[in-house]
Amino acid sequence: MTGHQTGQNDHHTGPHAHTDTDADADADVRETTPADRDADAAGRDRDPAGRPRNARPRDALGRPLPKGAPGVERVPDDYAPDAGRAVADALAYLVEERPFHAHEVLEARWKTGPQDERELWQGLAQICVGLTHLQRGNTRGAATLLDRGADRLTRYDAGTAATHRRPVDLTAAVRAARELTEHPATPAAEAIAQVADAFRASPAGRS
Repeated sequence: MTGHQTGQNDHHTGPHAHTDTDADADADVRETTPADRDADAAGRDRDPAGRPRNARPRDALGRPLPKGAPGVERVPDDYAPDAGRAVADALAYLVEERPFHAHEVLEARWKTGPQDERELWQGLAQICVGLTHLQRGNTRGAATLLDRGADRLTRYDAGTAATHRRPVDLTAAVRAARELTEHPATPAAEAIAQVADAFRASPAGRS
């Protein structure tokens, strides 16, 4: 990823599962499905370093483009970040006002990380999809995803032991998501900055 390190751990090429978005909220922002990837790994598009990458081109807001059209660089298929790398890369994308790509980073982490952190990374990814909807002017979809993401983070924070990972300020992330749900007319750039602040914070017990 240009401007972002993509440390690779375990190779993962399975299809991306959908994270509880309804038809309205997920009309044009969805987590990667088999239709978004080449069916045959041997025939995948690859970057200059030989790494498999998402073949479906998208614009800076994550909207699908026709196959063969120029698009922005995507997160590689085999990107498998550790927690620290996922937070750093997602934050870098948020600073660039590219929450769709931050969502791809966080999605990669929840599918390659520990099972007991699933709610954490899914919740953060859903909040970033909500921000993407705000960028596109879809306030209904934004509110749905922001609220669901906050719900996931709340469950994770309440249900995990003190020793479990809290790599961002979950209280700040939930607060930002709830406030944006209540005020969906918030300018997208301001909303993204609010969520980015939670990624920058150093909560007690962070690991």
